[in-house]
Amino acid sequence: MISFKDLGIEAPETGYIGDKIKLNKILNELIVVHRFKIEPSKFEKGDGKRLVLQIEKNGTKYILFTSSTTLKDMIQKVPSSHFPFETVIKMIDERPQFT
Repeated sequence: MISFKDLGIEAPETGYIGDKIKLNKILNELIVVHRFKIEPSKFEKGDGKRLVLQIEKNGTKYILFTSSTTLKDMIQKVPSSHFPFETVIKMIDERPQFT
């Protein structure tokens, strides 16, 4: 009889993993963006939605929450086939932007 481990089936990564990290802790540093989602925000800022990023910095995974309209607009233009990707988030004209 075959053993389940011999089937090579792994559990899908469904949740976002890692500690929460603030945007100012990753500004101007190289990160890898693995995936994102846009969901309703708990706070009434901007359009009422927040961006959730699964990122990696120096080999450690983190979760970043932001209400930045600019980052939300920019990341939605990235084709799904281009994930994961490397980037540096910089403050340009007082707005965080992927560079």
